[in-house]
Amino acid sequence: MNQDLMEPVPKKTASMADGPGSRMLPLRESALLLDIDGTLLDLAPSPSEVRVPPKLATSLSRLLARTDGALALVSGRSLSDIDRIFAPMLFPAVGGHGAEMRISTESEAVATHAPPMNPDLIRRFAAIAELHAGILVENKGYSLALHFRKAPDTEQAIYHAVSAIRADLPNAPIEVLPGKFVCEIKHSGFTKATGVTELMAHEPFKGRRPVFVGDDVTDETVFAIMPDMKGLSFSVGRRAQGVDGHFHAPSDVRAWLARLLDDERAVAE
Repeated sequence: MNQDLMEPVPKKTASMADGPGSRMLPLRESALLLDIDGTLLDLAPSPSEVRVPPKLATSLSRLLARTDGALALVSGRSLSDIDRIFAPMLFPAVGGHGAEMRISTESEAVATHAPPMNPDLIRRFAAIAELHAGILVENKGYSLALHFRKAPDTEQAIYHAVSAIRADLPNAPIEVLPGKFVCEIKHSGFTKATGVTELMAHEPFKGRRPVFVGDDVTDETVFAIMPDMKGLSFSVGRRAQGVDGHFHAPSDVRAWLARLLDDERAVAE
């Protein structure tokens, strides 16, 4: 990293782990790329139960303005679901693990990069929920997620059932994404990394230094491309391989975002 961007800062608190600390990061030269569940927001028993703290909503809106629009949410959720959670606010976003994208809040135009999953496939994978009443099915059209936070003991049975279906369809263009209490089946060919790569080719993101924060296995594709993009990456809850640092919890990420607004020259490790 550029040593000219370094300057001393107060010692980090224990809760900050080795996340943002001493590296200067001018907001008007940076692109903030933020995962949602487990990164910005605390996990809930079901995807529909997550809540956006009012202070977070304010921080994101102000950071969107401070970066001249170069802030995007990067999520496995669909764009419509992202908008529901953050309503009435609208943010640039990469949704559905790269299947959808909205580059600017000034337009409602959405680019879709994934075809819908075969209805028969959706029915077969959705039927796995019959294993337990606590398994929740989320049909995103281009993917299907099986949430088992309410039935954690079913994880092995779910993945066994998914593997059995895939064995019957070896040539199907699908892949399985493991996550925190969720198993998602989606079309192959797109990821969060492909979505971020395309996003960074457009204004106002183009030419800026990307800073990505994520927490789950599905975020590792973005962690992997940050060095090539001369960007920074931070994981949440664990120190993922190759990241520049990490936070202990979403609350630490929210506190960091609030601090970024304290000065025009935002601080990150």
